[in-house]
Amino acid sequence: MSDSAGGGEGGGLAGADSEADSEPPPQASLRRCESVEVGETSEEGFPPSAKRSRRSEEELGQDAVPSQGGVLENPAASAQTTIEQRCEEEEGAEEDVAAGHLNGAKAPDDAEETETKPEEEEALNENESVGSPAAGQHLGLDFTQNPTMLTGSWNEYSNFPENYLKGCKWAPDGSCILTNSADNVLRVYNLPPEIYSYSWDLLPEMSPVLRMAEGDTVYDYCWYPKMSSLEPDTCFLASSSRDNPVHVWDAFYGDVRASFRPYNHLDELTAAHSLCFSPDGAQLYCGFEKMVRVFYTERPGRDCEERPTVVKKRGQSGIISCFSFSPCLSVYACGSYSRCAGIYSCQDGTLLALLPTHHHGGLTHLLFSPDGNYLYTGGRKDPEILCWDLREPGKVVFSLKRNVATNQRIYFDLDRSGRYLLSGDTEGVVSVWDSRTAPPDGNEELLQPELRFHAHWDCTNGVSVHPFMPLVATSSGQRQFPWPGDSDGDSASEAEGDGAVTPQQESRQDNALTLWWAGPLGPPAEENQNAAVVEA
Repeated sequence: MSDSAGGGEGGGLAGADSEADSEPPPQASLRRCESVEVGETSEEGFPPSAKRSRRSEEELGQDAVPSQGGVLENPAASAQTTIEQRCEEEEGAEEDVAAGHLNGAKAPDDAEETETKPEEEEALNENESVGSPAAGQHLGLDFTQNPTMLTGSWNEYSNFPENYLKGCKWAPDGSCILTNSADNVLRVYNLPPEIYSYSWDLLPEMSPVLRMAEGDTVYDYCWYPKMSSLEPDTCFLASSSRDNPVHVWDAFYGDVRASFRPYNHLDELTAAHSLCFSPDGAQLYCGFEKMVRVFYTERPGRDCEERPTVVKKRGQSGIISCFSFSPCLSVYACGSYSRCAGIYSCQDGTLLALLPTHHHGGLTHLLFSPDGNYLYTGGRKDPEILCWDLREPGKVVFSLKRNVATNQRIYFDLDRSGRYLLSGDTEGVVSVWDSRTAPPDGNEELLQPELRFHAHWDCTNGVSVHPFMPLVATSSGQRQFPWPGDSDGDSASEAEGDGAVTPQQESRQDNALTLWWAGPLGPPAEENQNAAVVEA
């Protein structure tokens, strides 16, 4: 599988459409705009592509290329002139291009990125190369004020009844974002080119450049960690859905590159409940009940390594629902619906530690801190995110309060430095915690949020922090159930109003992907805050 392997060494941080500075937006009114339709077509003889490297754009000389979902605009082409002019003025830009670091920032998987102490964080932002766009991009997240909404996608999810989102994930190079929704379609959105050209007041509604339809409910999805828009062979992602093998999708054309077929002990095809690539991208880890199966990225098919999580009735039981790899050590963490997490060796899958069962519900998401010393875990119908000190396995340093009243997977995310942790909740509120304010003795105290703001009117299930820019993406929506008084008239109401919901339900629905600017906006008197503060 040479194509899907992606030449595993390509770890450039930026795509062809992310070469410009990203300074705070000017104080202009930011509002939702109508989606832009592009009617241009590509030249004959070239396959359709929703994303192209800049080298291909220069050779073809075209501004728009078609995808399977129709003719869509390529942001790299529309912003190419502005980006190239700025890059020519940057000292040493050619060396950065040759090295694959168009943003002047390190790849998120660099091994050198270890523990960042709070007192060193400002130095981290200031020590970026002076002549690189990342120096302007690395303004740092600023949560002393409410983030400003830039743009988003909402009409895309209005054509299908109850088409709520199920999360969003930035690509490793920050050039695009991936979403999952109830219609079982994975969508890829390019970062709007207006962000690069500073036309903040002209931001249109985002439209997907790719739509990849799975056959049934999507269980999990993940990006290839070495993905770089400069190298099309590395642009792919994996997804798992009910009663289907694991599919590897081409993020340029939206086609299935390969598939991994896991079989159980009865030689029946079984679906993976969770997915995660190893940090080097060489292996794909898949979670099943009491089992982890490891496939090699370059070898699609059914051959895999089986690693039971329960041996001689001891170990981690339940369905393995989530993975996370340590950025520093050769270990990974597995969360399961049995409400516990285990730490395993990457070499042979040996269980190194089994954390105590402190959660009220099955684990749905977990995440290592950038220094590898801490592990954050969260569960379904569980009001807390727990921070574990892995230097003393079993010790909870502090807990973070959030409102999770459903079985839905509610994601949370950390910034590059590991200082800020962001999470949504069932009420649509995004909470931001500052780990620097944690008690030094680590006596399992409740850590109060630094900021809380209303991102959506419905459940905010996805939060993803951009790899190097002060941008935060959120996704919203959840399954709506009939009100008690309407249970008898469901069939009649659907026949008359095409499945219309009651006014109370309609006011709660908010199925959307939204981008937020979380950087500094200038003097407080000139700030234009678009998010309402929620009393903590």
